[in-house]
Amino acid sequence: MVERTEILAIIPARGGSKGIPRKNIRSFAGHPLLAWSIAAAKQSHLVTRVIVSTDDEEIADLARRLGADVPFLRPAELAQDSSMDFPLFEHALNWLMENEKYQPDILLQLRPTSPIRPTDMVDNGVQLILDHSAAHSVRGVIPSGQNPYKMWRIDENLYMHPLLTVEGVAEPFNSPRQNLPPTYWQTGHIDVIRATTILKLKSMSGQVILPYVVDPAFAVDIDSPRDWQRAEWLVWHSGLNMVYPGKVTRPLPETVKLLVMDFDGVLTDNRVWVDETGKETVAAYRSDSLGLALLRQKTGIESMVLSMEKNPVVAARCKKMNLPVIQGIEHKDEALIQLMRERNLKPEEVVYIGNDVNDLVCFPLVGCAVVPVDAEPEVLKMADISLTRRGGHGAVRELCDMLMERG
Repeated sequence: MVERTEILAIIPARGGSKGIPRKNIRSFAGHPLLAWSIAAAKQSHLVTRVIVSTDDEEIADLARRLGADVPFLRPAELAQDSSMDFPLFEHALNWLMENEKYQPDILLQLRPTSPIRPTDMVDNGVQLILDHSAAHSVRGVIPSGQNPYKMWRIDENLYMHPLLTVEGVAEPFNSPRQNLPPTYWQTGHIDVIRATTILKLKSMSGQVILPYVVDPAFAVDIDSPRDWQRAEWLVWHSGLNMVYPGKVTRPLPETVKLLVMDFDGVLTDNRVWVDETGKETVAAYRSDSLGLALLRQKTGIESMVLSMEKNPVVAARCKKMNLPVIQGIEHKDEALIQLMRERNLKPEEVVYIGNDVNDLVCFPLVGCAVVPVDAEPEVLKMADISLTRRGGHGAVRELCDMLMERG
């Protein structure tokens, strides 16, 4: 029998992070950031084992729950801000050989900070090195956004010198970009390395390096809160065919005719004030009301409330906002189906926003399910789009603005 090629995916996930504290376990588009790289490895047809290398017990526990192995904790000296990749991988290979007598043929590095990957990236990257026996490694790259032949360095006299030269071109910095050699920038999406490159050549790449050219649309490297926001926007709105840790999320439909909203936790902040007589009051966000009015005026999209709450405060607030409301219902899904039937609406013409587990039955019935950022964790995981604002603090206005921006 032919022995299978052992392909080990290693996901580095240390506990310390200055730019975004605890980023590896922070929720990214409804799932822990770490989950996206684990999913990329586990959904591969070629990867035979997935390990998370971490120095942190909490991350280790999460990784195991997500289906990865954590056979060891990385030594603290290999988990510093300045730590390099090579010692981390050398440590992993040595530990696995000494403790398990296990040595893979090929290693795969999937950095959590580049979570948005094409669905076929891992298998294609691995297959590339399998098809080229002379290659020491494969590295993910994108075409350079800035041409290095037009870059400069400044010496101690404050004189400028071109960073690079081109044979046959006297002044490449004055040449049209089209006349200059194409260049590429490495990304954190994928590195494929032969074990011998690390163990014998003492290198993460070796000398024979093949490119895996990544579509620049997937180019994300999360290092700051702004990077985080941009990356989440790509997940929810780009329509890219990417790896997901859970279900495949749906973008906002092309044509929306109705926005259906839960009340508590969506149009309110989910709190209630009760006086000595038992009368209840809630807090709402005035800009939500204006946003819904503008949405109707500019796009013709109608809105309404669907709530299990029986308190008359729901009807009172909806009357103030000029919103139709169905309240006091036991089964939201049945009410939503009946509503769409009466209005002759297709599921893909309806958007639903809710925040709690009783809203989950409505999610698969519509074209897109949206949640405020403070929705319950289970609901966040099942949503198509998670907003940046909280319920009762502008979440509905944010969704209205998104729908209006799409025209």
